[in-house]
Amino acid sequence: MRSLIFYALAAVAEIAGCFAFWAWLKLGKSALWVAPGVVALVLFAFFLTRIDAVFAGRAYAAYGGVYIAASLLWIWAVEGGRPDRWDLIGAAVCLVGAAVILWGPRTA
Repeated sequence: MRSLIFYALAAVAEIAGCFAFWAWLKLGKSALWVAPGVVALVLFAFFLTRIDAVFAGRAYAAYGGVYIAASLLWIWAVEGGRPDRWDLIGAAVCLVGAAVILWGPRTA
């Protein structure tokens, strides 16, 4: 459960940080958007290190599925778009894969 909370926090921080740069460079927002974006990306890195995994690469691999699902939620909640059924099916597949990577039985 603890890992899920940190994955969710990491996803929000990463997407918000990247969106700040997107807003500046693609949407014509002020360069001042970069400062909170950098802070968000630092928080992202911090939250991701809180994941309970033996290997960093495994934590990062599992995070990929969470990031995909969170990005689709971002489209809906922040950008006003609506993910379609293929987005949702793809996100479900990725979350199942993330769960297998993070919580699959290991032999040592």
